[in-house]
Amino acid sequence: MTKLTCIAKIEAQQEHKKTVLAELTKLIHPTQKEQGCINYDLHVDNSNDAIFMFHETWESEEDLNAHSESSHIKKCFEIIGGMLVKTEVLRLTKVDV
Repeated sequence: MTKLTCIAKIEAQQEHKKTVLAELTKLIHPTQKEQGCINYDLHVDNSNDAIFMFHETWESEEDLNAHSESSHIKKCFEIIGGMLVKTEVLRLTKVDV
């Protein structure tokens, strides 16, 4: 089975960046306990502190899909959805050389 890397970029409106960060931080521990989660790390952009990125590695696409549908993800985005400029999700597979 091929591991899957996911980069999720979340850009908050400047006036809501603290709230968005607080809500995103709440996702870390429950997600790290999910089936197939290898790593789930939250980062902030060094040049724009309203841009957050999750660097995630999953055992399979099925595990990532289950995560995307989890109650804590849905709840978080219900709360912060109106506070965001944009989101972008990249699903990546490592190139072995």
